[in-house]
Amino acid sequence: MFSLDEDDEGEISVGESSDAEREMTPDIPKAPSVKTFDDGGDFEGASDVDRGTLRAFVVAVIYANAAVLLVALGPMVWFFEGWSRVGPALFVVGLLAGVRTYQTYRAWKRSRDEADDGPDADDSASEATDPDAEATPPEA
Repeated sequence: MFSLDEDDEGEISVGESSDAEREMTPDIPKAPSVKTFDDGGDFEGASDVDRGTLRAFVVAVIYANAAVLLVALGPMVWFFEGWSRVGPALFVVGLLAGVRTYQTYRAWKRSRDEADDGPDADDSASEATDPDAEATPPEA
């Protein structure tokens, strides 16, 4: 009537999906490919950036890092170590570094705005105010 195979006697497959489970599980989506910019350790990509922008960025990063470090370190030195002269001095220097970071950014922003508006606005303004601009040939 009912016969059992000796090989399958009492065994349960663990960790293997049945056919019904495989049909019900959704397909695993594929991740999109990502373009990587491996520069090989050199800074060839930095040559594409404007010199003024690169300089302003590096200076602002250094000032900002100093500001964060000193603003955090000053009060801790004052409170935990009891250095009542060094702690406030570090804090003030950190605040000044933060102000200098902002000044560096504003100077860069101002130079970019002048570079964007400067040549076009100057040429059109000088032509509009000088009626003899086309009559006089430019001197070489």
